Amino acid sequence: MTLQLRTLVVNMENMMKIKRVIRLCIGICLILMIGFGGYYVSDYYEAESVAVSALISDNDVTISKLDNDYYVFEPSQATKGLIFYPGGKVSYSAYAPLLRELANKGILCILVEMPFNLAVLDMNAANGISELYPNIDDWYIGGHSLGGAIAASYVSNHIEEFEGLLLLASYSTSDIHDSDINVVSIYGSNDEILDMGRYEEAKVNLPKTTFEMVIDGGCHSYFGNYGMQEGDGTPTITRETQFATTIEYSLEYLFN
Repeated sequence: MTLQLRTLVVNMENMMKIKRVIRLCIGICLILMIGFGGYYVSDYYEAESVAVSALISDNDVTISKLDNDYYVFEPSQATKGLIFYPGGKVSYSAYAPLLRELANKGILCILVEMPFNLAVLDMNAANGISELYPNIDDWYIGGHSLGGAIAASYVSNHIEEFEGLLLLASYSTSDIHDSDINVVSIYGSNDEILDMGRYEEAKVNLPKTTFEMVIDGGCHSYFGNYGMQEGDGTPTITRETQFATTIEYSLEYLFN
């Protein structure tokens, strides 16, 4: 074997070794990514037992499941409807008590389940819902935290379909400032999860008529029933008080 041929063979063997190492590294990276992704989406806040109890119908509110993806809280003779997007990595059923209380006040509420508990994975989850309820004259959309931001993005592309937007510990990254949509923004004074810097910056995206309510002593986690979210501030009021305040101001300034 000539020197040139021997050198060529050695170079080819080295290239094959390098390719094997690269494939091995890619395989390891994929395994780690899949493992981390599986852990991430399976690590979420589950609904407390009180939330599960709120999913039982009574004489005032009929609760059903639509296409196994949405909970429907339906009071009799409702003319206004709210589509609600849950917060990120929170079980959607954790918001059943809040929406149950709204339904008790005459608002049809649709609680949307999101893939892997992340609203960002299905921004268009509200598509087609209003068509199923022709008796509802006015539709609203909203959500908590990430869910609120995604609901705002959705409404920016369907502005004529909604009368209002409800933001709970959230803000809009989409510009709807020149619309006549009714917006209510509510958060707790002790919320340490909501990025207040971004919240303040995002105010320019909302109409000047936006109603803002800061619940004194409230926190990020108290808009749902899923325990305390890691990193949240310490509330000085009860969850029931935060619910009652949220419903009171939503009825007065959003569903008016």
